[in-house]
Amino acid sequence: MTFQALLLTQDGGATQAAVTALEESALPADGDVLVAVDYSTINYKDGLAITGRAPVVRKWPMVAGIDGAGTVLESAHPRWRAGDRVVLNGFGVGETHWGCLAQRARLKGDWLVKLPDAFTAQQAMAIGTAGYTAMLSVLALERAGVAPGDGEVLVTGASGGVGTVAIALLSKLGYRVAASTGKTAEADFLKALGAAEVIDRTELGKPGKPMQKERWAAVVDSVGSHTLVNACAQVRYGGAVTCCGLAQGLDFPASVAPFILRGITLYGIDSVMAPMARREQAWQRLATDLAPDRLRAITSEIGLSGAIEAGRRIVEGGMRGRVVVNINA
Repeated sequence: MTFQALLLTQDGGATQAAVTALEESALPADGDVLVAVDYSTINYKDGLAITGRAPVVRKWPMVAGIDGAGTVLESAHPRWRAGDRVVLNGFGVGETHWGCLAQRARLKGDWLVKLPDAFTAQQAMAIGTAGYTAMLSVLALERAGVAPGDGEVLVTGASGGVGTVAIALLSKLGYRVAASTGKTAEADFLKALGAAEVIDRTELGKPGKPMQKERWAAVVDSVGSHTLVNACAQVRYGGAVTCCGLAQGLDFPASVAPFILRGITLYGIDSVMAPMARREQAWQRLATDLAPDRLRAITSEIGLSGAIEAGRRIVEGGMRGRVVVNINA
């Protein structure tokens, strides 16, 4: 049987991406669950893989797609049987193991999470790794003791996938949210999601002083570099910052001053290899804490044939919210 997949290859060191018909027999042999993928999505990491802008892909050829939601067709894993609805985020899929921008994926059962009854496969991919990462960030702030009445929470990269879901989650939970974005024309959109204030990213994007006026109770950052440094410099005494992205850069040209003089904490958020208990907690919380109308507001849908262009747009900063890929469209 053949199936359609977004296949990445290399030609002279350059990444080539094409929707291709593949034989089911070509799927990785080290998976124990065969899934009919209904929906996937385009995350920033997918964009980097599709465009070759960063060395995301470690094995060639590679089927792209770090996320997928669909139905089990066959299983040799004790947790899963045919007909189960599942969701996949990370675990090196789309990097070292063939991914989910394809009609079929052979995956390891230990990587899969039961799709909550509250979500369709389309809604699960409207959340995707970006939204799941946003939920992991919110959970980290809660574990740090940040409460809704403690003050404003800054969300950087606010127009992106992590940012939009983080705003929707935090505002529903009662936090006052400030959204930092380079797309100031999106201010009304971000306020509709729940942001109380929208600030231009230029306020945070340039080198700043090691210690600045205390402003934020907490921060959810998906940008990195100087933006993260300035955010840390503005966090109130005892506050918390989560870091999950690198849209501005991998560097962190910071001072230790906010950490030792204000006692702030910086939490790294890893979505790729997060333990199963934390994944399941995140998806359970998403099912109760993410309002369906706000999820719809941040979501657009494309077919598999549009995934390559969407990958290019996301790394160029030309995408708002979440893009769902209907694999069979």
